[in-house]
Amino acid sequence: MKFRHLMMAACAAAMTTGAGYAEGLKVGMITTLSGGGAGLGIDVRDGFMLAVKQSGADMEVVIEDDQRKPDIAVQLADKMVQQEKVDVLTGIIWSNLAMAVVPAVTAQGKFYLSPNAGPSALAGKGCHKNYFNVSWQNDAFSEAAGAWASENGIGKVFLMAPNYPAGKDMMAGFKRYFKGEVSDEVYTKLGQSDYAAEIAQIKASDADMAYYFLPGGMGISFMKQYAGSGADKAVMGPAFSFDQGILGAIGEAALGVKNTSHWGKDIDNAANKAFVESFQAEYGRLPSLYASQGFDTAALLISAMGKADVKDADAFRAALEAADFASTRGDFSFGPNHHPVQTIYMREVVKEGDVVTNKIIGTASAGHTDTYAGDCKM
Repeated sequence: MKFRHLMMAACAAAMTTGAGYAEGLKVGMITTLSGGGAGLGIDVRDGFMLAVKQSGADMEVVIEDDQRKPDIAVQLADKMVQQEKVDVLTGIIWSNLAMAVVPAVTAQGKFYLSPNAGPSALAGKGCHKNYFNVSWQNDAFSEAAGAWASENGIGKVFLMAPNYPAGKDMMAGFKRYFKGEVSDEVYTKLGQSDYAAEIAQIKASDADMAYYFLPGGMGISFMKQYAGSGADKAVMGPAFSFDQGILGAIGEAALGVKNTSHWGKDIDNAANKAFVESFQAEYGRLPSLYASQGFDTAALLISAMGKADVKDADAFRAALEAADFASTRGDFSFGPNHHPVQTIYMREVVKEGDVVTNKIIGTASAGHTDTYAGDCKM
């Protein structure tokens, strides 16, 4: 599946303070557009393309579907670099695909801007001067959740995640800041759809709460089964398990669940209000955190275009490091390893009219930075 977009927009949005745009920037987007994780990639793509459409930037975006398969992602990356001659790559959702692609493309002098995947290996010793993460480091939301659980009297937890890099990072993050006891820690198959055995383990455990990370279709399957199982333990997770696309499928079974996120549609700043309104108008649905990340990734890239030409790699890198754009999440800057410094909020699943959605109820971690920056030597 391949899409090619040449966007020279008619309307300009206030995304950059630069006086003009570099000409001919070519972006390769490799993301998941089919299969169980397609909703995440579609939201990243749609948020990114909305920002490009609004910006007035001269940007060609070549979009390919990785089908959530590392070998296909590698093939597409080689094609983007060798044949398409892109200047910048972006789009990958899954950490195992990022680990297969990012080191190879940055080693060839290309810039990579991650709109989602944030494996720990690329934040620490495997960092690179041309790699920028515009979303989060995988551990971050779970670190904030672990701290919140400790502060709110949770003594024992049952942990569960898929057995791949992001799943292991998430659980490590929770344990890093949780001061209570882990009663069980279970790793499931990536893409699993039947959780009867795991739910039985949760019900039989002595945990006060189940904390899980199951993005996309995995989270939908689990929560529907959990709600119908008669289990009475509270559940909590990072936003990836309870974001807008997932809540649309789960419905009222998720009401009351708490989850951590760097973004919510109710963050009160001008950029976010405009993004939420324009995304709904363009696509006919509420945006998710993935859509906000796609939008912010494009906005960052457009801001750098306004300051430097990508052919001057040092100048373009400095322009990216400045992060001079209006983020949907408010305050945003990069740490020394090119990963975000940002606030992580606690959200609760509520019903607004007929829509099940998230509402921010407080701050879980202000000015959050990742744990691995000290190992990064650029």
